[in-house]
Amino acid sequence: MTLMPRTGFEDVETNPEMREYVTVLVDGQLFGLPIECVHDVFIATEMTPVPLAPPEVAGLLNLRGRVVTAISLRRVLKLEDGGQSAGRMVVGVEYGGDSFGLAVDGVGEVLSLALAEMQPPPMNLDPRWSTIAKGVHWLDNGLLVVIDIHAALGPAMMSDGSRTAAFPMQKGFHP
Repeated sequence: MTLMPRTGFEDVETNPEMREYVTVLVDGQLFGLPIECVHDVFIATEMTPVPLAPPEVAGLLNLRGRVVTAISLRRVLKLEDGGQSAGRMVVGVEYGGDSFGLAVDGVGEVLSLALAEMQPPPMNLDPRWSTIAKGVHWLDNGLLVVIDIHAALGPAMMSDGSRTAAFPMQKGFHP
């Protein structure tokens, strides 16, 4: 696994009127992940499949000795899978006290955007996207859909809701 550590952000002053997003590409669409949720960006060289897991679970990764669940953002969005799991870009995020890897098609730059300019998702936004969208930013080169990490990784996003209903939410188990 090739790690691209997040460095140089420690001394950056935070402006409460601005929000920084790590941009990712999925099926040609630009999405933004709030930078405070992102810990790592890396290339998954090996991913272990998980039998009987919901289809959104791409597999398990070893990240510096920790087992991390990889979630395919393509599958969350009900898109056709890109095929390969090894060699995919993965964004390490924190949710519910645990680390997850969001498998994406590509990772772009960090954008600093005015919070006041974020708009609610448009009514005609693809329903697959609106379920995980916190809002949108109109950029010169298109639309940036801001991902609500809780909506994207929450139990409601897993395909088999009946399987998750049987398990209480607790530390260490997030279906």
